[in-house]
Amino acid sequence: MPGIVTSAVEVTNVSTHCFWVLLGDEELAVPFADFPWFKQATIEQLANVEWPSADHLYWPQLDVDLSVRSIRDPSAFPLVSGAPI
Repeated sequence: MPGIVTSAVEVTNVSTHCFWVLLGDEELAVPFADFPWFKQATIEQLANVEWPSADHLYWPQLDVDLSVRSIRDPSAFPLVSGAPI
């Protein structure tokens, strides 16, 4: 079982198409087309992100949990939100 992640997570940029999350030394784009429940979120809600384990991100104000693997390769995770884009 992996230990607690000690590196910081940070939202580094937000555009109309996606936002970027910095996980240690890796920056990942989170496209709203693949993750539509973030599209109407405020910057404050997006920036309030936790990284409780190596493959887990959590946005408490939005009650959204994501696997880091799903951000790296959304096509490998075919179940998608029913939220409108």
